[in-house]
Amino acid sequence: MPPVVILCGGRGTRLRERTESIPKALVEIGGRPILWHIMKIYASFGCRRFILCLGYKGDQIRRCFTGRRGAVPRLATVSSARGSLGTPPPDEVQGGSARGAVGMEDTVEHREAGQTWTITFADTGVDTNSGGRLARIVPRLEASLAFVTYGDGLARIDLEELLAFHESHRRLATVTCVRPACPFGVVEVGGEDQVTAFREKPPMRDWVNGGFFVFDRQALDGFGDDEVLEREPLERLTRAGQLSAYRFDGFWMCMDTYKDAQQLNVLWERGEAPWKIW
Repeated sequence: MPPVVILCGGRGTRLRERTESIPKALVEIGGRPILWHIMKIYASFGCRRFILCLGYKGDQIRRCFTGRRGAVPRLATVSSARGSLGTPPPDEVQGGSARGAVGMEDTVEHREAGQTWTITFADTGVDTNSGGRLARIVPRLEASLAFVTYGDGLARIDLEELLAFHESHRRLATVTCVRPACPFGVVEVGGEDQVTAFREKPPMRDWVNGGFFVFDRQALDGFGDDEVLEREPLERLTRAGQLSAYRFDGFWMCMDTYKDAQQLNVLWERGEAPWKIW
């Protein structure tokens, strides 16, 4: 399976109740960081290679897996090697804007339920936009394509089917499109101002970006260091006819707010977490 790149460098400002002290990716669901849940989804389909694009409080994420002391949950690690993917020259690190400029890197082999995950922590900058984070890790990406996703979304998704879909459509990129529940109840109004239907939080009619991307290396090569993934890169691919939509109607949820985190925890505690496929 392709390597998995996870964007986990944002500040998570809408989850401020938790993210003032820890990065969003470490907010816990059932006693484990949401990042761990995302990685378990991919690992369930045979993925063993992960690249974490770090930013805000990224060292706390690193400590989770390296076993270094800190006020965050620690996960067992087999071995580690700093800079094993190649540390950039000092001028790149200091400049922070050159193509492929990343800070300190660690690669660890992490043992999880009888599996060994190879995890690279790439410091892509505290304030770097999402497209720029991906641009900075491309020189370290050896595969011809990669899974890419956000560090706050969970889904019961068949990644083998997603990959087959991407390969069969022969485009440079695929985005998983979802229709989450509307955050409000919908009131349908007929003639003479009469309410004809009242539906509590129905699924949205429009498709939205659900993450869980597949990118050919060629697509990632075109990303700019100051770009936002959802703007320039995806818009360019769309104009070129090189972006496919994998329409997914199964369980998907983004942990965008404290309330979302509470809902995910309730599902886990009840043993009703749809994303738990391991």
